[in-house]
Amino acid sequence: MEKIQTTLLARNFIKDGISKGAFVIDATVGRGFDTEYLCELVGDTGEVLGFDIQEEAIQSTKERLEERGLEQRARLVLDSHANMAQYAEPDSVDGIMFNFGYLPKGDHTISTNPKTSIQAIEVGLSLLKQGGVMSLCIYHGKDTGIEERDAILEYLQHISHKKYTVIVTELYNRPNNPPIFAGIVRDKG
Repeated sequence: MEKIQTTLLARNFIKDGISKGAFVIDATVGRGFDTEYLCELVGDTGEVLGFDIQEEAIQSTKERLEERGLEQRARLVLDSHANMAQYAEPDSVDGIMFNFGYLPKGDHTISTNPKTSIQAIEVGLSLLKQGGVMSLCIYHGKDTGIEERDAILEYLQHISHKKYTVIVTELYNRPNNPPIFAGIVRDKG
């Protein structure tokens, strides 16, 4: 078995919920690793919609996808993930991935924040199809994130159990504030 990492949990969770031809969202493209992964999962007939508020992240992701011949599968948008509903219809999305925190190897003073992150999760829930999945990697500690972590975890406790299933997993014995994984499924029926 591979060493368990939060990103591995997120990818496995998403992979089990989507298939070729799916419409998915990378809510925080960062350096494009998850965007690339999603492009591979959805195949030639699927679509990935990616968001970031930093031009550096959009450019880095675009270059990554072009190097791998995947740019036709993705549409990258320089905008906040809180505005996803302006680009996708309700009940139309198969899966959404989030990584909360700051751009890897980027400016640590620019990061996600509790207000827009919770707005984005809320919007994302309205976009998910029945059976749709959402993964959240919550990076906290060091420069930023404690307040955001607490706000997101509090919010997740109050999502309707009649409509969604929420799973939260911590790498409990790891030092230095390891990221927290949360998975959400919009239940069918």
